[in-house]
Amino acid sequence: MPMNLSATLTPRPVGEQLRDWRQRRRLTQLDLADMAETSTRHVSFIETGRAMPSRAMLMRLAERLDVPLRDRNHLLTAAGLAPMYHERGLDDPALEQAHAAIELVLTGHEPYPALAIDRHWNIVAANRALAPMLAGVAPHLLEAPINVMRLTLHPEGVAPRIVNYAEMRAHLLHRLHRLLAATGDPVLHALHDELMSYPAPDGRAHDASVAPSGVAIQLQLRTEAGVLSFISTITVFGSPMDITLSELAIESFFPADTATAQALRALTPE
Repeated sequence: MPMNLSATLTPRPVGEQLRDWRQRRRLTQLDLADMAETSTRHVSFIETGRAMPSRAMLMRLAERLDVPLRDRNHLLTAAGLAPMYHERGLDDPALEQAHAAIELVLTGHEPYPALAIDRHWNIVAANRALAPMLAGVAPHLLEAPINVMRLTLHPEGVAPRIVNYAEMRAHLLHRLHRLLAATGDPVLHALHDELMSYPAPDGRAHDASVAPSGVAIQLQLRTEAGVLSFISTITVFGSPMDITLSELAIESFFPADTATAQALRALTPE
């Protein structure tokens, strides 16, 4: 497993980290104190370093602030406490059933595309139906780790074949902005800056000025089988206690019309 460099650095004081999470959630000290059933004075003392929280109080504050499991470990370490959450690879025996569940969802979704991604939108696994959607993509974008955002919006990626490119770009960047606001992840900040630097394919404009129609934003992809239209759903594990599982999501694409459903059945091998 790659070393987590952030975990090897001297952590910022626990109070400073808690204050950042509180401000990211746009809460006052009074708001947080009420949610955690403690006093504003105690929250203030923790944030300024005048008091050190117990494990129970720290986890209660982290729960109310919806701090990701990875960052809860950082809070615990900064407070001089042992981390609570493991980060295992999907090939770890402890995650065997979870891994099997992912494969079951991906395989069961064929002939429609589905993929599992990590917290940085890197592909962890995918079913066979995804491959035909990637025809014409530059080989360097298909080298591991394959990043879905980069793969989709890069001018040598899927972008030139996206009919409603501006609309999809705006939608994907909005998803990225929401995750950035929730996590403040520096890797996602760097990814955002990279995506913003990409030119629009074929000289098309970035601005999605036409209001979307229908019940959901569709991915409209030009292929050898014609224009295929998709809507998608995102599935996450309920109440995960492992960092890897907490950061994993499965995106499943469904045909938005009958022609797409028929084309996908023909494209995916039996």
